[in-house]
Amino acid sequence: KAIGLPDSFLALKPGSRGGGVIQTSASECVLVTMLAARAQAIKYLKQQHPFVEEGHLLSKLMAYCSKEAHSCVEKAAMISFVKLRILEPDEKCCLRADTLIKVRAEGTRRYTTRLNTGSRPLSIYGGIAMEEDEQQGLIPFFVSTTLGTTGSCAFDDLAEIGEALQRFPSVWLHVDAAYAGNAFICPELKYLLKGIQYADSFNTNPNKWLLTNFDCSTLWVRDRIRLTSALVVDPLYLQHGYTDSAIDYRHWGVPLSRRFRSLKLWFVLRSYGISGLQAYIRHHIDLAKRFEALVLKDNRFEVCNDVRLGLVCFRLKGTDRINEKLLSSINASGKLHMVPASVNDTYVIRFCAVAQNAKVEDIDYAWDVITDFASEILEKEQADEVSEIVDRRKTHTLAQKRSFFVRMVSDPKIYNPAINKAQTPHRMSTELTSPGHDGTVVTVQSPKTPGSATWISWPLAFLFASADDGTKNDVTLRFRHLDTMMRLSASRRNSATGGSSPSPEGENGITLLKSPKKSPILMRKRGSSPNPPAVGTNNGSTK
Repeated sequence: KAIGLPDSFLALKPGSRGGGVIQTSASECVLVTMLAARAQAIKYLKQQHPFVEEGHLLSKLMAYCSKEAHSCVEKAAMISFVKLRILEPDEKCCLRADTLIKVRAEGTRRYTTRLNTGSRPLSIYGGIAMEEDEQQGLIPFFVSTTLGTTGSCAFDDLAEIGEALQRFPSVWLHVDAAYAGNAFICPELKYLLKGIQYADSFNTNPNKWLLTNFDCSTLWVRDRIRLTSALVVDPLYLQHGYTDSAIDYRHWGVPLSRRFRSLKLWFVLRSYGISGLQAYIRHHIDLAKRFEALVLKDNRFEVCNDVRLGLVCFRLKGTDRINEKLLSSINASGKLHMVPASVNDTYVIRFCAVAQNAKVEDIDYAWDVITDFASEILEKEQADEVSEIVDRRKTHTLAQKRSFFVRMVSDPKIYNPAINKAQTPHRMSTELTSPGHDGTVVTVQSPKTPGSATWISWPLAFLFASADDGTKNDVTLRFRHLDTMMRLSASRRNSATGGSSPSPEGENGITLLKSPKKSPILMRKRGSSPNPPAVGTNNGSTK
């Protein structure tokens, strides 16, 4: 009565076939209603096809729900061995009637759906779901709608869906309002219940938002006979003499025995009264509105849902990875605890005041905690971005240098036009040195014959080029792939060609030093001399 359900759901109304029961959770409510709908559908099909096995008829049954519906719907389909088609909602996470049924003559929209065949969901693409399934020989039998989805507290269009389902009288319409259903005791929120007259069953959880300890999930059905007939198991040892005068709740759910859950709910109603519970819910909605206002004032954040009740979905503007870091840091601190969700394939953080005595100061404190962690993460993220940019530039610069050197070595004429202009090779004088026994070094210089010619490639010429002031470059070069070390003195510019290639003409030349096959440094560490002994003659002179 406080929620505002139609009289057909209440057992004490004259002529009503409805009734209610307290289950353990919304998952059990969805399961028993799906089992009842399955039994009703198979009974109806058996009348039309009496010679077809029930197993074959069971394989044809198809249930429907939104992608934003709770996962318990998918689990119930797995337990019931029926197919489940998971439909895409609109941009506000609301399931619309034209996703299920063709409600107007012009054109059809295309929707992405998932098909659960009892093992795992399969992604398929379809148009109007129920008409398409009927064309494929499947039989729609159950539709689960949600008022106040888990992810973003969105509301399916119950009135639109219920009216469209009148064309399918054998389809069971269930309404899951586990969280939001408690708020319907407030008159100003009953508009969210629009279309409930089309429903066959309705559930809400007082343990979520009505100050009742877990477990306590209330379920109402329009026709209790359809529910109990699907779950009746009446062995001799369970029969009694009060069947006609008492309600036997073992036929209303899975367990035969049950706890006295109604007692704690009765105490809550007696303690707070309807007015006290209404004030409690309104206060929590005001707290959610205050938190929403704080989020909207900060340009770094955004609100991701339509805040109607006590749930606010928000996120940092940026990547999902930043929001994951933010949430994990806050939860690890122990100051707050929030849960993520995916809304329109976007990672969001869910904030909901659930403490019974929550105050405005608690909301402000929570927001201060969130902003402090957000500032810290954003500063670190910016520092990481700068470091990443610097590293990327260093890598790019190094790659450019390497690329330039490779091209320079492969085709030196392109990068030194002077080599093209110089038609005659440069002559070089070569000096060979060898150490003697007494420490003296004998240098043998090769003659500069007019016919001898030696080429210096462009990279080496570039490395060996002297400065413009003519300072001497006395750097010793050692090539690992050669058994030779080179010491180059400063070269004169080739004034004839005007190019930048070094010229070995004149007194400047290259001195080739015979290098040991082993590294001098390694030999020095081992205590051996890097230079081999000289070959001597009888008179002591070196050769």
